[in-house]
Amino acid sequence: MSSSTCDVLCIGVLVADILAPPLPRLPAAGELLRVDDLMLSVGGCAANAAIGLVKLGVSAAVAGKVGNDAFADFIADDLRAKGVNVAGLSVSQTLPTSRTVILPVMGEDRRFIHAVGANAALSLSDIDLDAVARCRVLYVGGYQILPRLDQAALVQLFGFARQRGVKTVLDVAGVSAAAGMTPFEQVLGLTDVFLPNDDEAAIITGERDPLRQAQRFIQCGAGAVIITQGGDGILAATTDRVLRAGVFPVDAIDPSGAGDAFDAGFIVGMLEGWDIERTLEFASAVGASACTRLGTTAGVFTRPQALDFLAGHHLNIERSPWQ
Repeated sequence: MSSSTCDVLCIGVLVADILAPPLPRLPAAGELLRVDDLMLSVGGCAANAAIGLVKLGVSAAVAGKVGNDAFADFIADDLRAKGVNVAGLSVSQTLPTSRTVILPVMGEDRRFIHAVGANAALSLSDIDLDAVARCRVLYVGGYQILPRLDQAALVQLFGFARQRGVKTVLDVAGVSAAAGMTPFEQVLGLTDVFLPNDDEAAIITGERDPLRQAQRFIQCGAGAVIITQGGDGILAATTDRVLRAGVFPVDAIDPSGAGDAFDAGFIVGMLEGWDIERTLEFASAVGASACTRLGTTAGVFTRPQALDFLAGHHLNIERSPWQ
């Protein structure tokens, strides 16, 4: 990575997304279902978070692995055009760039067809530790879907960041019920903010109640746990308090990338030193904005747009101590 310093280094999944517009239904076997357009877009947790951060006025870089192919060129060119530092991209000579086909169906959850590709080869050796030391926040997105970035590597990476005063933020994908809490037992003690959704948290912990999920993660040492619950809102927990928040109603077109946009908004609050209530409100607005356009980042607010939205909207947040 170049010598320039970024506020946030986003490590993890990079994908070329191929998106259909919202479909009235899935086609039957052998049927051709016509649409007006298909979109090619940069996606993946690290890319989405970095793009969201730049839109919110924060300098961001990505570190991840792509193939030696046209999709890699597209990802690098598109990220660069959006203001993201791409010096941390590394290239696999044996695996192709990761791709995902996203099929949104009206009134239903999305379907995904995913080729892991070069993400499977991302390892600690691909990450420039000097770049880690220069950032203010280190974000890892897609933990558990990156086989070579395992808990031992993440403990080493987060431990290095902690020693240099860098805040650590962790999000997940592809978690396994068979592995359960084991991949998190050591790394959460080095994690300032852990950001799973409630389905992921249920798979990891075996608990259906978000409060009990958060309790398990806090017991493992996480500084703060933010569990997003889709339309049911958010549960946030620290060692001494629990907060429950609703959601901002928006005209949703495509929820792809909403969680990554929320992460970006939350990191802005961390950088600004806001209290957790203000941070949750800001992150919720940014996350909601991602749902208003097709694709993972097209609808994400700029910071002026987010502040303007919040001037006219309020998020109800209830605060209570641990019982």
